[in-house]
Amino acid sequence: MRLFSHVELPKSFIDISYHDLIMMFGSCFAENMGKKFIEHKFQVDLNPFGIIYNPESISLSIRRLMENRLFDNNVIFPHEGQFHSFEHHSCFSEISKESCLQKINERFTLSAGNLQKTTKLFVTFGTAYVYRLKETGQVVTNCHKLSANLFVRERLTITQIVTNWEKLLTVLFDRNKKLVLIFTVSPVRYWQDGVHENQVSKSILLLAIEELQARFLNRIIYFPAYELMMDELRDYRFYADDLIHPSDTAIQYIWERFEETYMNEQTRQLMHEVRRISKALNHRPLNPNSESHKQFIAQTLIQIERLNEKMPSICFENI
Repeated sequence: MRLFSHVELPKSFIDISYHDLIMMFGSCFAENMGKKFIEHKFQVDLNPFGIIYNPESISLSIRRLMENRLFDNNVIFPHEGQFHSFEHHSCFSEISKESCLQKINERFTLSAGNLQKTTKLFVTFGTAYVYRLKETGQVVTNCHKLSANLFVRERLTITQIVTNWEKLLTVLFDRNKKLVLIFTVSPVRYWQDGVHENQVSKSILLLAIEELQARFLNRIIYFPAYELMMDELRDYRFYADDLIHPSDTAIQYIWERFEETYMNEQTRQLMHEVRRISKALNHRPLNPNSESHKQFIAQTLIQIERLNEKMPSICFENI
């Protein structure tokens, strides 16, 4: 007896491994997936501009990294005791203009270098709706709780998204022959857009990605996180308390399906070893000075050395 719809995910023609440098852009779902990569010690650059929800802002961010254009004081503005940038999430906001700009440019410099070496680019579109600053016409990444009167809310069309991204990807793929782009659509419903509007928005994103796939064969793939959430995990027990965001169980399930699709047996075995070592390093003994704990630590260090012989990029310094 079948009790739920199963989304078939054929094994992908690409593999994601510890040799890859992964760069990730997008919504809070990209953050969730990125944290799973970080947890398993992959080489990851996660959201160098912070959480971004719409395709226009993501493309602007990637294009700026490609052009290696640092930010100056003109992008920083004060509001409610902090300084912000319309091109960044509030995680980059600071109490002084100098510290805000320094934080932005330090991360930018790191990520501009990483983009040139990235082999897997992971992009999650959240919504087709954008907010445009009336004064300049700029599409903003984050409104930073400024008055709604300062912005115009628009919904991007399929044509706008495809035209913008085709230009961007033509240059990006030409510069980086090894790069593969993995698109997802966030399974988070944007309830503030309205029920019907959210469905229209998600449809626009899905159709735009499908068109881009057709134009860049074998360079773009699509992972159906949205479909997994809507079809396999449709029960509210798979949602957080707000009944909108996926629960930890749902995120773990989607990650496991992702892992099955894009990671070969060797990579998954390394991931298993990483989890085992991380669990050991996070263990809190009753008596840290006991002989048994010292032996436990010694054995764990040996396991780390053996793992590093297989994959030198795996690092446990931050635990």
